[in-house]
Amino acid sequence: MIRQLIVSYVLLVAVALTAFTVPVAFTLTAQLRGDTEQSVRREARTMALLLSGDAASRAALDRMVVAYAQETPGTAEVLPAARAKTATHWGDGALEVTEPAKRDGRTVGAVRISYPTSDLTRRLWQIWGFRAFLALGVLAVAAGLGAIVARRLTRPLRQLNDMASKFSDGDLTARSPVTGPHETQTLARTLNQGAERLDTLIASQRIFVADASHQLRTPLTALRLSLDNIADGTDDEFVREDVEQATAEVVRMSRLVNGLLVLARAEAKVTAAEPLPLKEIVAERLSVWRPAADERGVRIALGGSIVDGRPLVLASPGHLEQVLDNVLSNALEVSPDGATITVRAESRGDEVELSVVDEGPGMSDADKSRAFDRFWRGQGLTGRTGSGLGLAVVRQLVTDDGGTVALRDAPGGGAGRGLSVVISLRASPRSGG
Repeated sequence: MIRQLIVSYVLLVAVALTAFTVPVAFTLTAQLRGDTEQSVRREARTMALLLSGDAASRAALDRMVVAYAQETPGTAEVLPAARAKTATHWGDGALEVTEPAKRDGRTVGAVRISYPTSDLTRRLWQIWGFRAFLALGVLAVAAGLGAIVARRLTRPLRQLNDMASKFSDGDLTARSPVTGPHETQTLARTLNQGAERLDTLIASQRIFVADASHQLRTPLTALRLSLDNIADGTDDEFVREDVEQATAEVVRMSRLVNGLLVLARAEAKVTAAEPLPLKEIVAERLSVWRPAADERGVRIALGGSIVDGRPLVLASPGHLEQVLDNVLSNALEVSPDGATITVRAESRGDEVELSVVDEGPGMSDADKSRAFDRFWRGQGLTGRTGSGLGLAVVRQLVTDDGGTVALRDAPGGGAGRGLSVVISLRASPRSGG
């Protein structure tokens, strides 16, 4: 838009300059040519009067012809009566003026002056060149002023665009200054009011989800304890089976409530990213999950450059632990007995790539595109299903820390043979070697 405004402004100035400058230049050109022609014709008429006089006048004419050639760039000559004809001719590089001389009503000869126009041409070039240079200067100034005016006019729009960009990135606190013309001020106020309203609604929603999730945890815990007591106090196999099914549903509901609580806290963005030791965090979470993996006969292997180095990554405290817990839980759920879950981390310039690779059934491309949606659940190899919030929480936490997460086929496995969860994290400038 700025470029279009500048171009329009420059074109307007160019049209104005053309309308006023070109006619003036043509007028000056015609005036110079006319003055030159009149001056030469005046000299030719004076000499013609001497030609029509007596012998003394003829002698004065001869001297005048010589003096004219010496004192001016032009030349004069006397023509016989047979060639005496009034004429004016602008030739290549010269102006020729022929003026007849008459005595007693008859033509006795003519005087022709040939005047070079190189000086006139030079002056005309100066006139046109000066005006062209002046026009270019005016256009340059117009372009500069146009840029200043365009930027000033579009500043409110750019501020609104900045606000919209921040808003699309999830920054609901972004607001636009109310500046500029009345129309943009009205638009800015409307957008700010809408953003304020939306921020309030979303904040209320997050508070409700967090409060509801927190309040549900206590009765769910009490319900699970009650079910455990019932299971311990009965010998009826059918009752025990029903209690186990109810307990499984309570456990799943508890996971769902915990996931909602984590997601609500993650969306609130209450903590700032700071340098954290990736190796220590990964080792600590693997030590927590290895007993559960051993019960299933699943092996957890650690590899990559983090085994030897001590990289620091930028993340909010507690985020990496929750991310690893969710990813490892999913990997363990889909892994068959005797499989291996491989956790690797590699430095990629200013990023650290953390991957968790399982040997489960993998995902189709369609499932990968939906896996990060809230409450979408895929069927694991073991027949168990999750809450549908695990990967949604992972993406929210990783994105909040300025990273990315993607699902890929396991290296060397191909589609349907393992899944790789690849998490890219920002490396801290203070990373150790």
